[in-house]
Amino acid sequence: MTITHQEEGSKGIYKALVEGKPHAEMTYSRASDTLIIIDHTGVPDELRGMGVGVKLVERAVMDARASGTKIMPLCPFAKAQLQRHKEWQDVLS
Repeated sequence: MTITHQEEGSKGIYKALVEGKPHAEMTYSRASDTLIIIDHTGVPDELRGMGVGVKLVERAVMDARASGTKIMPLCPFAKAQLQRHKEWQDVLS
């Protein structure tokens, strides 16, 4: 699995690519230099149960830590993962 990240203006997207499968994605909006709002996580049926969504959230957490950014999870999936993983809560807004 390869996870890519793109940001243009105030919008960003993480994509998880698994060879031969449709990609999974997590989108966010940048509210400020130090805050992103995760608004959507989409995982195709072919990738469910593989931990792809969790890996997308984990990558956002790692990037947030590296840049000193906080995360506000409006997406129910991302919010649930950030609550479940206590070790990620340092990046919560």
